[in-house]
Amino acid sequence: MPPISVLIKPSSGNCNLRCEYCFYYDTMSKREQGAYGFMSVETLEAVIRQVLAYSEGSCTIAYQGGEPTLSGLPFFEKSIEFQEKYNVNNVKIFNAIQTNGSLLDKKWAEFFVRNHFLVGVSLDGGPKQHDYYRKTPAGKGSFTRIMENIEMLKKTGVDFNILSVVHARTAPHIKKTYEFYRKNQLNYLQFIACLDPLMEEPGGRDYSLTPEAYGTFLIDLFELWFRDLKEGKQPYIRQFENYIAILLGQMPESCDMRGTCGMQYVVEADGTVYPCDFYVLDEYRLGNFRTDTVEMIDKKREEIKFIEKSLQKEEACADCRYAMLCRGGCRRTRQEDHGNHQYFCQSYKMFFDACLPSLVEIAERIGRG
Repeated sequence: MPPISVLIKPSSGNCNLRCEYCFYYDTMSKREQGAYGFMSVETLEAVIRQVLAYSEGSCTIAYQGGEPTLSGLPFFEKSIEFQEKYNVNNVKIFNAIQTNGSLLDKKWAEFFVRNHFLVGVSLDGGPKQHDYYRKTPAGKGSFTRIMENIEMLKKTGVDFNILSVVHARTAPHIKKTYEFYRKNQLNYLQFIACLDPLMEEPGGRDYSLTPEAYGTFLIDLFELWFRDLKEGKQPYIRQFENYIAILLGQMPESCDMRGTCGMQYVVEADGTVYPCDFYVLDEYRLGNFRTDTVEMIDKKREEIKFIEKSLQKEEACADCRYAMLCRGGCRRTRQEDHGNHQYFCQSYKMFFDACLPSLVEIAERIGRG
């Protein structure tokens, strides 16, 4: 029994913000039932019981949305109770949550510290970049409230990082965003490329991230990071750390950088399980933790060949000199109707053309100790 990672959506796709580029709103619009309301305590108990009965060694339980904090603090307190009750294999449990940060308060922060949660806060840079798409239902920006809560997390001692979406409005301003993060001592960063809607030709939305813009963004960000690295004051940026890990012969932690989908268990509010957060669609249902075991769910995953299909890449990838590092990128951004062409292929080539020598230099220095 291997370590297991489960991502729970306690609030389904319900959210107190209306981010225009939200991929989960798009996902909900493409299934028979959109939102599944809020997870009941009974369903939560069934999920925790099933997962911990299967786990060995360690177990990661992450919460995402929508906005997971809409389920309320008592829901998460119950989760901790169930973890203590059903940890029959005495595994090490890691808890994490991804939140827009707008609903947090001191009680939430104290809970996170007490239970060793890793908290991801969604922030797209300074006020102008962040508020362009991340608005309330009334059309107001969310930046001020989120920054106030980030300061509160700092003071309370919460272990947190920042997740930024890279889209058409933020990509050109990475230098300003980087300095803003640096000034505010936000030192653990993850940047993710904005996704266009499923089954839609990419590039047609106001927020769409083009391959050229993403490539330029990666180069500019790396140069800023490498400058600080040489001075010993660089932030942790997940993507660059993962590339260096690959060069050192290690497995990258991020599944989109492994070139193949992993064994994920994404759980909607009704207990239904899916293989990936990007594919929470009717045709990818694997089962339900209220009635099915992990083994039964894994069997369904094998039947639909979800992981095997992620190995299908563009033929040109086999001859690409960057294949070992790129690995075909995330399946979600491969265009199946175009021979599995990776939409951001040009982006990665631009980045490696410009930055690979520096990445190799870093890896060699680490290798020499």
